[in-house]
Amino acid sequence: MMTAMDYHNPVLLTETVDGLNIKPDGVYVDVTFGGGGHSKEILKRLGVNGKLFAFDQDEDALANALPDERFTLIHENFRYLKRFLRFHGVKKVDGILADLGVSSHQFDVPERGFSTRFDADLDMRMSKRNELDAYKVINEYDDAELRRVFSDYGELKSAPALARTIVEAREKKAIHTTDELKKVLAKYLPEKVKNKVLAQIYQAIRIEVNQEMEALKAFLEQSLEVLNPGGRLSVISYHSLEDRLVKRFMKNGLFEGEPERDFFGNYSVPFKLVEKLIVPTEEEIKVNNRARSAKLRIAEKI
Repeated sequence: MMTAMDYHNPVLLTETVDGLNIKPDGVYVDVTFGGGGHSKEILKRLGVNGKLFAFDQDEDALANALPDERFTLIHENFRYLKRFLRFHGVKKVDGILADLGVSSHQFDVPERGFSTRFDADLDMRMSKRNELDAYKVINEYDDAELRRVFSDYGELKSAPALARTIVEAREKKAIHTTDELKKVLAKYLPEKVKNKVLAQIYQAIRIEVNQEMEALKAFLEQSLEVLNPGGRLSVISYHSLEDRLVKRFMKNGLFEGEPERDFFGNYSVPFKLVEKLIVPTEEEIKVNNRARSAKLRIAEKI
């Protein structure tokens, strides 16, 4: 039987929870519950009147729910943060934690289709309730849409060639599995860079399937609305697309452009940064390979 820690070894556990500056009677949210590692650490620091709400859209994570009356697990995407907190009678919170990306469990279950290591049906959905899956992206998106996915989300220079090759191949026969997709794209996967390019291709498809960038933007905007002044936002990201959004939003409350200046030429910004960028130690990376690309940013609502 898989334990919650096997399910997902939490990255930067102490640093991320320290960043929340937990008040014993505060209300906190872990929007990426997974195996519950970060949530358990938050509960340890809460008093009897503290409250923790957690979100996870993945059905598999529900088995890890914690038997603690201070804890509520919400089976939803964190893009609906404000709506479902309201549903539970909560308008304001004191801290929000997010550990973005794919959990170790999702990578390790072959049939989910997230890992480049296994053959599987083209799926990659973080929630089985999603209608869009990797099969639809690969077999139904037109050339321009595929190019956009590979270019924007995989940052692949070969995006036009990849898109064209997929469109040509599927005219003869639908592409059903991850191995079939690898065979179709074999000429773009020379042994030297095969793993790196495959990781970029998978990342691009996965982000599109799960609408990850849109969900992250919606979550960040709502986190600002629900945080109390002095409340903390603690976010771990794993690739530059996520990290750029988080960094910009924490810096000035926007995803692009610059904030307006007041009469005196001062920017009005919603957060102050609490720490410089935090990255894992060599020791943590040795124990948990998934930590190698993790970046933790912490901000406090002004």
